[in-house]
This record gives sequence, structure tokens and C-alpha cells, in this order.
Amino acid sequence: MSIVTVQLGQCGNQIGFEVFDALFRDSHCPQGLCSKRENEAYQASCKERFFSEEENGVPIARAVLVDMEPKVINQTLSKAAQSGRWKYGQHSCFCQKQGSGNNWAYGYSVHGPRHEESIMNLIQKEVEKCDSLSGFFIIMSMAGGTGSGLGAFVTQNLQDQYSHSLKMNQIIWPYGTGEIIVQNYNSILTLSHLYRSSDALLVHENDAVHKICAKLMNIKQISFSDINQVLAHQLGSVFQPTYSAEGSFHYRRNPLGIDWQVRPPVSRLPTLGKMSLNKELHFNTSIANLLILRGKDVHSADLGGFKDPALYTSWLEPVNAFNVWKTQRSFNKYEKSAALVTNSQFLVKPLDKIVGKAWNMFASKAYVHQYTKFGIEEEDFLDSFTLLEQVVASYCNL
Repeated sequence: MSIVTVQLGQCGNQIGFEVFDALFRDSHCPQGLCSKRENEAYQASCKERFFSEEENGVPIARAVLVDMEPKVINQTLSKAAQSGRWKYGQHSCFCQKQGSGNNWAYGYSVHGPRHEESIMNLIQKEVEKCDSLSGFFIIMSMAGGTGSGLGAFVTQNLQDQYSHSLKMNQIIWPYGTGEIIVQNYNSILTLSHLYRSSDALLVHENDAVHKICAKLMNIKQISFSDINQVLAHQLGSVFQPTYSAEGSFHYRRNPLGIDWQVRPPVSRLPTLGKMSLNKELHFNTSIANLLILRGKDVHSADLGGFKDPALYTSWLEPVNAFNVWKTQRSFNKYEKSAALVTNSQFLVKPLDKIVGKAWNMFASKAYVHQYTKFGIEEEDFLDSFTLLEQVVASYCNL
């Protein structure tokens, strides 16, 4: 089954390139620490998911590139073509001459409706190339205007037109000390809209990835390229093929097959209020954990620690909340590697902080006029605050 990737804005397009490059390089690495037959099956599974092939034999990424300015898209197309390994489709891009000025409302209310038909037609053409569609992977930032505002609009359209296909958004959480004065507004509007239209949000915090570059990789002058390569490595380690079941040597066809629709019992739903928001988190409680193991000795790994009931909310048994995917084929030349996708309380504090900062600005009506002049009313802000405070309260009460 295939995934169609939608790269939105400067951030989405730059990360998208690194993701496809990491996937291709890994799948064509001869040192997979497995048999030739297994390596070929892994390679074929990766290609089916992320690439189609043109007549000249160069794989083409199953992707649509969208930005409101041409510079980044041109750079991205050029880098892919120059790699000689893979490229983007000739007619898979949409760009204009005028950006969104870091204004979520302009991306959502102006660019979205104006270019809806063109963008959705490009996506439809990409979907038609797939024998079987698994879902959409939408890469975007939260802080700017195009990636966040237009990204929320496009995700909403995908939900309307492809309601039975999974929509997974990979969103980049802005630096705590970001340069965009309205990044907290853009972030709460993005999150509240995606909460309604996306099936799953994969979140990466810029500050956390920056720390990885500085402390674990010892990079002195950290660039966005360094950060994007770390993100691509992490995403690749999740999305590359794994076996479909314990003891099986067939790769699972659905790479996004996680149960994202967990719902608490009605009796456990929290009431909204400051008590739950201020509750001190002593332990990171999870709703679901997915562990992906690759390389040597995966079948003998001790997973007992992940099955401890203390890790999970009381209304879920670990057997229902924990999954493990495995393959003996190594990732990116590492003898052994592990990746964890977790739905837990990890984002409660960053989310509460971003909502708090946005509310402080909104209470004094700072910069609100920049949004109301493009059709985003104060009521829309209040709806976003209410929804996200409910999300924080729900996670606090796990």
C-alpha cells in the first residue's frame, strides 16, 4: 500500500526532501545485515510505499509540493534531481509568487480557497498512481503562515474527500524563543483545526531536536539542514517496512496501521477547569506505545519494561496499549536500532505553555486585527482555546 506525501511551506518541503532521501538511501544500502532475498523484499516494500517509477528507471517520490513562493520548491526539486538517485514528479508542484507573511489567517482563508482546486487536483493525480492507497502524510510547521494555515485547510479538504484514508500530519513545534511574534497564535489555530480533521499528529519539537544535534551529535554550528536530517532519520526509522507479525517474514503492507482512535470511558472524561491544568505531572502516562526494532537480535529483545501497567492509563491493559514491530533488516547501517512512537502526556507542558502565551496576547488583543481582516474572528480564537484546554485536561487526567 502506498502513502502520498504532501509537503507544505518552506519547512514541509525541506523536511520532505530529507525524508525521501533518507528512505531511498536506506532501502538501497547493501549492508542491511540480512539475506539478499530479504533485502530485495524490503526494497520493494519501501518503493511501493513511497516511490513510483518512470520509464528511464529513476524512482519518483509519491509527493505533492506546495508553497506560496517558488524559491524553496525550486531548490527542493533541484536537490532531488542532482542526487541522481530519485526525483520529484515533473507536474507535482504548486507555487505562487506571494507568501502568507507568517499569517495563519492568510494561508487558511485566502490562499486555501483561492488555490483549493489546483492543489486538490495535483493530490488526486498522485492518488490515481497508487494501486492501493494507505493514506496521506502531511509535513508542515505550526508557526508560519503557509505551512500552518494552508496546511490546516488542505488537511480539512483531504478529510472531506478521502474520509476513509488515514491522514497523518507531521508538525514541527516552534522554538520556545522563536522569531515570529505571532507563532503562538498560528500554533493554536493549527492544532485546533488539525485536531478536528487529522487522524494522527506526529510532533517534533525544534528545541528537542536542536539538543540532539548539540549534545548527542556534537555539532557546533547547527543548521536547519542538520535538524531536518535528524527528523528524517527518526521518521525513516518508523516508516520503513517491518514484518507483519511475530515470526512472519512478510512485510506489512499498511505502514500507518496504528490504532489512533483510542477513546476513554465516559466516566473518565475530565471536566474542564484549572485544577486539571495545574496538576503536577509526576509520571509520563501513555495511552499507546509502538516500539519499532530493527537489526540484530530483534527477536530476543527483552520488552518486559514496556509492558509494565504503571506506564499506561488505568482504563487500558498493556496488552491493548503496547505494540512492537520488528525486522532483522538493519536501518541506515546501524547494527541495532529502536524507535518509539508514543501517545502520552509528553506534550502536556509544551501545549499548556503555548496556549498560555497565546491567551496572554489575545487578552490584550495584540495583533488580532491581522487575523480578523482575513476572516478569522475572535470567536475562532476562543473556540481554539476551549478545545486545546480540553485536550490538556484530558491528558492530565490519564
